[in-house]
Amino acid sequence: METFFIRALQLVLSLSILVIVHEGGHFFFARLFKIRVEKFYIFFDPWFSLFKFKPKNSDTEYGVGWLPLGGYCKISGMIDESMDTEQMKQPAQPWEFRSKPAWQRLLVMIGGVMMNFILALFIYSMILFTWGDKYIALKDMSYGLKFNETAQNIGFRDGDILLSADGKELERFGMDMIRDVVEAKEVKVLRNGET
Repeated sequence: METFFIRALQLVLSLSILVIVHEGGHFFFARLFKIRVEKFYIFFDPWFSLFKFKPKNSDTEYGVGWLPLGGYCKISGMIDESMDTEQMKQPAQPWEFRSKPAWQRLLVMIGGVMMNFILALFIYSMILFTWGDKYIALKDMSYGLKFNETAQNIGFRDGDILLSADGKELERFGMDMIRDVVEAKEVKVLRNGET
């Protein structure tokens, strides 16, 4: 039961990070183009919120809702976010989304997706940086390879360590190595300590 709660907490935390990054993209471009952001919430807050904070010299209220299904960034003059039809009846203000040029509105709308894409690139870059290109060389495999029936019919045996194919040294297991072995006329293996 404890494992379930830990995994549930990990899921909520990872989704929270994605929501913060996504909504942060919308927030960043809105503030960059001097568009007022009325609310920035992690999770939804129907009826009440768990936490809210509004700095003194800011128009933005920051908060955490109680319903962990996403988050939102309420941008002034954006009917899709605020559903404030009364505000839409008023003339457009210079700090509203609807008064900005089309290219700025587009960047505000796709800012969340852009930030998620950048986050994905960052995560994959760090994975490659951390785990990178490490492998065990074929010649260092102490137990060799296991071969299927077709390979055994042409002479390979379980435990063989592949050394070279047509004189080309085989370094690592992968599709290139398999292609070299399949296309080769002569393959050298190490079997029971003998080539």
